[in-house]
Amino acid sequence: MSASEHPSRVLIVDDEPSILAVMYEILEMEGFQVTQAESAEQALDIFQHNPFPVVFSDIIMPGMSGIELLRQIKDGHPATQVIMVTSHATLDTAITALRFGANEYVVKPFDDISHIPNLARESMAKLERVRKNEEQIDSLKRQITNLEQANREYRELSIRDGLTGLFNHRYFQAHLSMEVSRSGRHQREFSLIFIDVDHFKNYNDTLGHPEGDTLLKTLSQLIAEKLRVSDILARYGGEEFTIILPETTLENARLVAEKIRLLIAEHPFAGRENQPDGKVTVSIGLASYPAMGKDAETLVKRADEALYQAKNTGRNKVC
Repeated sequence: MSASEHPSRVLIVDDEPSILAVMYEILEMEGFQVTQAESAEQALDIFQHNPFPVVFSDIIMPGMSGIELLRQIKDGHPATQVIMVTSHATLDTAITALRFGANEYVVKPFDDISHIPNLARESMAKLERVRKNEEQIDSLKRQITNLEQANREYRELSIRDGLTGLFNHRYFQAHLSMEVSRSGRHQREFSLIFIDVDHFKNYNDTLGHPEGDTLLKTLSQLIAEKLRVSDILARYGGEEFTIILPETTLENARLVAEKIRLLIAEHPFAGRENQPDGKVTVSIGLASYPAMGKDAETLVKRADEALYQAKNTGRNKVC
C-alpha cells in the first residue's frame, strides 16, 4: 500500500525516548496517525512493510545513521517527505541531508513544538499537490495520446476510400503531382494505369448494389496483391481505379496491366455468368512519364484516352 493512500500517517525516528514522547504527543493531538521507531534499522523495517508519506528522523543515531535511512527511503519512495531532526546542526550535515533528498531540516531542542505538526501538514499538502499534478499530467498525456490517435485516424480517413480502403481520388492527385516532381528532379520514368470494370452497371442491375460493392472490394484486394509496396493503388471513382508505378517504363507497366487483366478475368466472381462475356473483366489504359506527358494533368488525360480506346475496341484489353 502506497504512502499516498494514508495522508495522515507519520513515522518518527529518534534514539532519545523523551524526544519521541514529545513528538508523538504533539502529532497525535493534532490528529495524525503516529508510529515510533527508536533506531534507523527499526524504522526502515517498519517503513518497508508499510511506507509512510511523512518521516521525521534524527540524523545521529547508534548503528545506521539518519542520513543512510533517508537515502534508503528515497531510493524506493522518492515522493516520501523526510524531515531531518538534529541537535548537532552544522552546515555540512544540512548540505548532506538536502543532497540525499531531505525535504526539511529542523534543529532540536525545538523553539516552538507546534512547528512539528505544521511541518507535517505542509509536507502532506505538498504530497497532495504533487499527486494532483501527477493526475493532471497523466490526464493530459491521455488526452494528447487520444488526440494523436484521432488525428491519425482522421488523416487516414481523409485519404482513404470508404468502401475499398484504397487511397482516394484526392490522395491520388496529390501523390501523382509529387511523383511528377520527383521523377523530373531525378530524370526517372514512371507509369500510370487506369482500370475500369466492364459492364459494371449490368452487374449492379442484375445482382444488386451490395454485390456490386463486394465485387469492387474483392477486385481491389486482387490488384493490391500484385503490386509493390512503392506502387500507389487508388479508387479513382465509381468502378474506376488507378495505379502509379514509380521507376517503371511503359513496357513494364504493360506487363503489370496484363497480369491484372488476366487475374480478374479468371477470378470466380459471384454472378459472373450474368455478364455479357460470362465473366467479370476490366479495360486498362496506360501512360508514362515523360514520354506521354510531363505534368499530372496531361498524364491523366493520356491514360484516360487509352482506357476509352480499350473500351471502344472490345473491352477486356490493355491499350
